[in-house]
Amino acid sequence: MQAPYPPGAHLTADGCRVTVYAPEAASVWVEGPRGTTPLEQADGWWTGLCDLAEGEGYHLRADGQYDPDAAQWFDPDKRLVDPYATEISAPYTYDPVLGAYGLDTRNAVPLAVVRAPLPDLTDAPVFTPGGLIYEVNVRGFTLKHPDVPEAQRGTVAALAHPAIIAHLKSLHVAAVELMPITATLDERHLPPLGLRNFWGYNPVTFMALDPRLCPGGMSELRDTVAALRDAGIGVLLDLVFNHTAESDSGGPTVSFRGLANRDYYRHTGQRLVNDTGCGNTVACDHPVMREMIRDTLCHFRLQAGVDGFRFDLGPVLGRTADGFSAEAETLAMLRDDPVIGAGHLIMEPWDIGPGGYQLGQFGAPFLEWNDRYRDDIRRIWRGDAHRIGDLATRLAGSFDTFAVQTRSVNFIAAHDGFTLADMVAHAEKHNQANGEGNRDGHNENLSWNNGVEGPTDDPAIRHARRADVAGLLGTLFASRGTIMLTAGDEFGRSQQGNNNAYCQDSEIGWIDWEGRDRVLEGIAQLYATARAAVPALAGLHEWSGQDVEWLTLEGAPMEHWWDADALMMRIDGAVIAINPTHHARQVQLPEGEWIAVRDFGVALPARSVEFWLERVA
Repeated sequence: MQAPYPPGAHLTADGCRVTVYAPEAASVWVEGPRGTTPLEQADGWWTGLCDLAEGEGYHLRADGQYDPDAAQWFDPDKRLVDPYATEISAPYTYDPVLGAYGLDTRNAVPLAVVRAPLPDLTDAPVFTPGGLIYEVNVRGFTLKHPDVPEAQRGTVAALAHPAIIAHLKSLHVAAVELMPITATLDERHLPPLGLRNFWGYNPVTFMALDPRLCPGGMSELRDTVAALRDAGIGVLLDLVFNHTAESDSGGPTVSFRGLANRDYYRHTGQRLVNDTGCGNTVACDHPVMREMIRDTLCHFRLQAGVDGFRFDLGPVLGRTADGFSAEAETLAMLRDDPVIGAGHLIMEPWDIGPGGYQLGQFGAPFLEWNDRYRDDIRRIWRGDAHRIGDLATRLAGSFDTFAVQTRSVNFIAAHDGFTLADMVAHAEKHNQANGEGNRDGHNENLSWNNGVEGPTDDPAIRHARRADVAGLLGTLFASRGTIMLTAGDEFGRSQQGNNNAYCQDSEIGWIDWEGRDRVLEGIAQLYATARAAVPALAGLHEWSGQDVEWLTLEGAPMEHWWDADALMMRIDGAVIAINPTHHARQVQLPEGEWIAVRDFGVALPARSVEFWLERVA
């Protein structure tokens, strides 16, 4: 199945060569601005020289059998976007005509744009595991920032603004992890509700940037990455290779489905497999798809200079006909490719298919989102009893899950679920604005409301909620290994109790910079600075008894873990105390001269975390 020429559109001295995979098509042709060019078949591939110049757009069309019961979806009336498109002429927009056989989609599908590559970038990553990853929705993070020029708000370019970089530096951010910035298509149920996909986890083609988020194309992303790198901040891209927006059998035909449906998607018999909950599952083990994934990752590493990638629903990349395998060829390719493997790779280690929970199973070099950390920290701060042993395990790097070195990405909240502020203000989800009768989103959030559900003017409850968020932040910054914070959680952003705001391109999803809690922001910055002063927290190896002392708040060695309700640890010139109880406690510090980061002294308030740094003569 080796392609006779590089897939996609490539400018040559003889013209623009277009090469596309469609092994069961009867014919494939290119429609450009000056006419139609039929392509020639070559062992499952179709290729030809076309009259296309730099910056011009084209559609693919393919004819063949149309029989959905046989998993064949050829429709010559469907304009298709080249799966290898690196740029598109306009955003994808949903139209019912996209899913209707025999109806022309000329005006409903953007063009793939011919674009010559920029010179390759080969700089080493600036991000090092053990640092802080800052998860960012580009539009939601920058749209309401008062210091960013209005023309840049909501775009990738805004991330390079000095005000944004200054904020990131104040938190000692080591890398920003950008939620999908490649082009996305709304799920078909959203437009009738007046909603759209705000998060971007519904791709069509993997390489093309969304013109709404990155109107300057690859040059804009490249320049932004360079500006962040100059500030010592790496860039990680969140990419979706587990499904596409073509969805189930009722979904649109926009690209893959109209070319090689049976090869690009996993099937049981002739029916689409749905290990993703999104209607289809990409066949990542197919050789052609594997090479497309490789080419996509190399494209962003070499063209944009990003440090690495986060893989949504990561087990899909390790699925074969026999189920998930950590030794699957696609995962091996990610590890072994010299360009991809030189960057950083992060897995979301679960999907909804059989055997889909794979935390700890990917092996080096993959970092993994750690939901056990998330849930245990929430339970501890919710007040669940007998959890201090779990707290120590999570603070130390979750070596009950990872061997030799921790590969845990420690997080308490992410884009999917409650924000930190909503976690301490809502015992129940409130997703009515999503138009699904509050049925969507997780029902169990391990959250609490401090006595009143949702917003309140009660000063005592507001104080308690701020203290809870500060405690959660302090616990995160006290955790060993890589940590992750979702943008805005450091200053109490709220999504009004919505724990599934994927479709909320609205005040629910936008960060309110003017209304941020500056006191909480200052506390987060103190914790970030304290963490930076304790190199051991950025380490990855397993602690021994010489690396850490686990203590009671009275300063004695911790022995009665089952009965303990608070914890102190001494590491690398620092003492950290965590008091998730509702009672103030006195702390007995080890001998030495200590500086309290939050100035609590040795009187530790209820629901608080304190760092003490050893004074150096």
